[in-house]
Amino acid sequence: MENLELREVEFELAEEFLLELKKKFGEGNKESVKVVELKRIEQGGRTMEEFIQEFRRVARGSGYERRVLVEEFKRGINEVIRRNLMETERTLMSIEQ
Repeated sequence: MENLELREVEFELAEEFLLELKKKFGEGNKESVKVVELKRIEQGGRTMEEFIQEFRRVARGSGYERRVLVEEFKRGINEVIRRNLMETERTLMSIEQ
C-alpha cells in the first residue's frame, strides 16, 4: 500500500489492482459482500420475476431476514410499483406478498 501511495506501482487494468487488494486483504467477509450487493441491486428494466430471482440469489447468505429483507426488496423495485405497494393498507411481511 505504501508503494501505491508513493505512486511507485502502476496497474494497467483495474482488475489487476483488485486482484492485488484481494491478495493483501483477502476476500472479505462474504456476508458483508452480500449485503453490499443487496443494497446495490435494482429492478431497472427487468420484469418483476427476473428481479425476484436475482434478489433471492443475492439475498442468500446476506444474513438479512424478514422485515429488513422486505425493505431492501422494496427499495430495489421500480418507483411506480413501490409507490403502489406503499399505498396498500396491509403491511407486507414477505417478498411473496
